[in-house]
Amino acid sequence: MKDFFKVTDLDQIFAFISKFPVIASETIPLPDATDRIVAANIISNADLPDFDRSTMDGYAVRAASTFGASDGNPAYLNIKGSVAMGEHPDFFIDSGEAALISTGGMLPDGADSVVMVEHTEPIDDTTIEVYKSIAPGSNMVEIGEDIAKGSILLNCGQKIRPQEAGLLAAFGHESINVYKKPLIGIISTGDELCPVDTAPNPGKIRDINTYTLSAMVQKTGGIPLVFGIVKDDFDSLHLICSKALAESDMVLISGGSSVGMRDLTIKILSSLSDSKILAHGISISPGKPTILAKIGNKAFWGMPGPVVSAMIVFTIVVKPFVEHVKGLAAGERHLWRLPALLMRNISSSQGRTEFVRVRLLEKDGVLWAEPLPGKSTLINTMVKADGLIEMGLNIEGLEKGSEVSVILL
Repeated sequence: MKDFFKVTDLDQIFAFISKFPVIASETIPLPDATDRIVAANIISNADLPDFDRSTMDGYAVRAASTFGASDGNPAYLNIKGSVAMGEHPDFFIDSGEAALISTGGMLPDGADSVVMVEHTEPIDDTTIEVYKSIAPGSNMVEIGEDIAKGSILLNCGQKIRPQEAGLLAAFGHESINVYKKPLIGIISTGDELCPVDTAPNPGKIRDINTYTLSAMVQKTGGIPLVFGIVKDDFDSLHLICSKALAESDMVLISGGSSVGMRDLTIKILSSLSDSKILAHGISISPGKPTILAKIGNKAFWGMPGPVVSAMIVFTIVVKPFVEHVKGLAAGERHLWRLPALLMRNISSSQGRTEFVRVRLLEKDGVLWAEPLPGKSTLINTMVKADGLIEMGLNIEGLEKGSEVSVILL
């Protein structure tokens, strides 16, 4: 009879993240960079903007020329000229002078603010009345106010969103050095599995995990490499695991990680060259039988077979490792959470961190979390779920109406 494995707590699992290296980088065109991870700090080589820029349609002035102006006592300013978009004005604004300017226009030398056109009235072609006093710097952006020359535009490990792409475009970056997308090998094991295009015979089930895990890998920013279904046979499994390890940056194998006569994952991982089992069992529910091995410099995961367990283990445990390997900085790796009130009492088995599936409902402006009971083989509970509630090792349960933090799926 086999000995039962000793579980490892989550904090210790996450401490293993640093044991795995970040993958190599590549240079790609800026239009392809959305959601990719910056591979080196990017420094500004100029000020943004590099000229004093109007943020309103109006008149470029010296603010002191408007001091004391009001509806009953307007300031009178002489129109020195106008500034067209994209034009470099070649005149100077002195006290008592103004220049017509559009949003985005370059302020002439001498001007330190812009009075909005709504607060002016033309007297004739050369004179305006100003009805509002403004302070220096009003309705304009100064040189370097957005980004100063020499400052860090983007940090290594930062994700490129549309706003970061726009920032890079503002500085003329047509291409960007980013970390490659990690290749994540996916293997499903079990004599009971059949392909999705096959009608299962009695005792058989279609392979679900390949598709759920592939989708989760893609959503996390990796590229899934599917190695198919492998029977519970040592030689066949060893061959596929070796192939997946050679071709991937990380491998996920679902099924065969619990204690049982036909469970081969731990044997396979132990037999691979330069292998070290870091954890065989994690103190979470569902997902206790999860295995983490370090083979060479790569993480190899033995995932639970039940689909709910596999998906929760990926969300809570595996995802941070994928994010690390793809270069995402630790400060940017997090689970999005929403506060909600619990709709009913739930109990907990002490000694493990439990993750309870919940559906979010809004009633009278209050967000409620409804627990979704169900076994780890029931995928419909994940379909209905909006998130997970985490219950710690020493929590006996949670009462109806208590505030909970929902990890969004």
